[in-house]
Amino acid sequence: MPGAPLSDVLAEARRRLADGGIADAAREARLLVGGLLGLEPAAMISGGTQVIDEAKQAIVASAIARRIDREPVYRILGRRPFFGLVLSLSSETLEPRPDTEILVERLIPVAERIVAAKGSCRILDLGTGTGAICLALIEAVPGAVGTGTDISEGALETARANAQLNVLSDRFDARRSDWFTAVSGRYDIIVSNPPYIRSAVVDELADEVKRFDPRRALDGGGDGLDAYRAIAEGALAHLAPGGVVGLEIGFDQRQAVTELMQAKGFRLVEAASDLGGNDRVLIFAGI
Repeated sequence: MPGAPLSDVLAEARRRLADGGIADAAREARLLVGGLLGLEPAAMISGGTQVIDEAKQAIVASAIARRIDREPVYRILGRRPFFGLVLSLSSETLEPRPDTEILVERLIPVAERIVAAKGSCRILDLGTGTGAICLALIEAVPGAVGTGTDISEGALETARANAQLNVLSDRFDARRSDWFTAVSGRYDIIVSNPPYIRSAVVDELADEVKRFDPRRALDGGGDGLDAYRAIAEGALAHLAPGGVVGLEIGFDQRQAVTELMQAKGFRLVEAASDLGGNDRVLIFAGI
């Protein structure tokens, strides 16, 4: 096919995605075409007559085929926005979701108070993946420094790359650890978005999740609580006086996680719901 106007390329992308069963085909077409061609949203609107050459059309066509095969848009693009940052993704990392930004929002005031009182705030992000939570916190709060841990070397490489991409490498350290096994010292904020889906449910998830997010970032064991048990067991020994533990949870796990944490010397100080009104964030302090 010879060169074609952007408006035609976008319309064809939208048509193919819709025919392929993609629910929000218009939005995803804009994301894919704009991301692949490096066009800002305004250019997508005003540049309809811009001619897209055959090579770029082929790139778009290949990406559309991948999306119809249920690969998520941001995985196709290789990066996604998160709380004002741009994060690279890899096969070893969970794709950060907007609901996780709520955890960041609730912890920013805590980090700011700690910096105001102590001059700094040490943050430990367990199961850091892309580094999303930790990097967003230290970017938002000058004086905060972070350590991200993960059992996956590939995830740690991605987190380090994201720290560099967002000019945060001087305040971020990534290290391999199975929860607290390689962690020493105390932190003002311990935070985690751990695997919390029951093993039996993982294979029932949407293809976009179960085929493209790493299973170990999803599977929380038989009852979905394995990671929370490990965190509850080790958190108090690594929490600085006046510090907090912030956790993302599944929609039906508030009571169970609260009981696990209370049994290990914590009290619930704040809870927050996600964009759909479900329980999603719990913040604990020592008793």
